[in-house]
Amino acid sequence: QVQLVESGGGLVQAGGSLRLSCVASGSITSLNPMGWYRQAPGKPREVVATITLAGEINYADSVKGRLFTISRDNAKYTVYLQMNNLKPEDTAVYYCHAKTSSGTDYWGQGTQVTVSS
Repeated sequence: QVQLVESGGGLVQAGGSLRLSCVASGSITSLNPMGWYRQAPGKPREVVATITLAGEINYADSVKGRLFTISRDNAKYTVYLQMNNLKPEDTAVYYCHAKTSSGTDYWGQGTQVTVSS
């Protein structure tokens, strides 16, 4: 079992910044990839960004060029999402995701991000 615990969500005004963190614990062999997804009310969950062990990064089109930065500290089993210039449409529950070497998917409990206009 792998546990993922997110932190860093909150309420911020448009144009503001937040940094999300996700710490993995439990039966960790290698988590690859790790990433962030989000789900707004009434919408399906969507990927925001993913990062592999080797550092390969992919961003969703919706956040490309918007000063969202994903990073990971493999020694600490932690993945981060720095979000700058937030917009009201970024309001959602943000979920941490990790896939183990055996192909099992794990999700965190989610952290609320609310951007006011």
